[in-house]
Amino acid sequence: MTFTDQYRSTEDLPGTIPVFPLAGAILLPRGQLPLNIFEPRYLKMVDDALRGERIIGMVQPDGDDAILASQMPDRSPPLCGVGCAGRVTSFAETGDGRVVITLTGISRFRTGNELTAMTPYRQFEVSWDEYADDLIAGFEQDAVSREKLLEILKEYLDTHGLQADWRAIRLSSNETLVNSLCTISPYGPREKQALLEAKTLEDRNQMLIALTEQALRELSPGDATVQ
Repeated sequence: MTFTDQYRSTEDLPGTIPVFPLAGAILLPRGQLPLNIFEPRYLKMVDDALRGERIIGMVQPDGDDAILASQMPDRSPPLCGVGCAGRVTSFAETGDGRVVITLTGISRFRTGNELTAMTPYRQFEVSWDEYADDLIAGFEQDAVSREKLLEILKEYLDTHGLQADWRAIRLSSNETLVNSLCTISPYGPREKQALLEAKTLEDRNQMLIALTEQALRELSPGDATVQ
């Protein structure tokens, strides 16, 4: 049993959470996201989370202007309406004042009202009910077109001269494979948000395949073999 298995229903999750706005970074249920924390406001957020429920919400800023504004401590730019919460499952301090944490994804959420908080980081009321199925490990993963994903992954890696641990890939569940590839994919904030908001795991898989096919076509428009 993992730490995130304790969340069996939406009632096990808090109604308000701290959020970490970060463009181009998404977390997905049971996926892992390493974070290097160095800004004072987010160091305080991590410290408070460790003293409390250990839950932090990852949310992307909504739009290019919001991405720029999110880097300024005195600004509160608009955020995307859907994020994913994770539990801090590893924590390490560095010698230069930073902390390195790993968030393990629990469930997506929809943001509600922002709290008028005294903390330097932002906190929101959130709703989990829309994504209650996220709490079920491997939900509908048998519907995933795994072979098609592996075909396009191999083509992408070969095209870029990259290697992969195919033994680990073969041993991965469909959920782990799709969500891990989405998290580390090189696509932009809008594409990452679309992957996050995909209704089902197979919807996310098909979107990832389509994005990768498009990337290959743009790389070699005259030679692309993707059908």
